[in-house]
Amino acid sequence: MPRARALRHDLTEAEKKLWQHLRQPPFKERHFRRQATIGPYFCDFASHQFKIVIEVDGGQHADNSADDRRTARLVNKGYRVLRFWNNDVLENLPGVLATIFDATNETPPTPDPSPPQAGGGETSLRGEN
Repeated sequence: MPRARALRHDLTEAEKKLWQHLRQPPFKERHFRRQATIGPYFCDFASHQFKIVIEVDGGQHADNSADDRRTARLVNKGYRVLRFWNNDVLENLPGVLATIFDATNETPPTPDPSPPQAGGGETSLRGEN
């Protein structure tokens, strides 16, 4: 896709720094892609295998309702969206990487609605907020 290709060449400094680490172990095995397309969206980074999207945002994304709608649509497609500010990546890269690593090692949530428990007829509340 020409647009995705152009976006891959125009990474911000924070995106470049994060991408350097996502290409190395232990993240290399998680197969993150830059400017991955999911539906109509170009996500900064995504692992389709782990259903994780990583967005690195600048100040223009503060209180952005379009980002909220985009996140909701990605979540509806089964993706977990991790958002980090540029400053987080540039000033606290170990913390950002730890958050991403933890997200790739979590057990996926049980689909809602959860199947009834054997014999009890009750439904599980797991995965509800």
